[in-house]
Amino acid sequence: MTVTTSAIQVQVNGKPVECPEGQSLTALLTTLDMPLQATAVALNDDIVARSDWNGTLLNTGDRIALFQAIAGG
Repeated sequence: MTVTTSAIQVQVNGKPVECPEGQSLTALLTTLDMPLQATAVALNDDIVARSDWNGTLLNTGDRIALFQAIAGG
């Protein structure tokens, strides 16, 4: 028996990205090869605390903005 998961489309930094329905922010960042320790995330214009990433599930049409910390001066 094969279990199929529906795909949804979200926007990541203004670009369409397809991901499985019910995917968490952590899973999305891992899929996108984003460094988890140096990234901040806004979901639909609200900052999401790193401690909430695993429990934050994505929905069709969500807008995700990713920010990376860059060292320098």
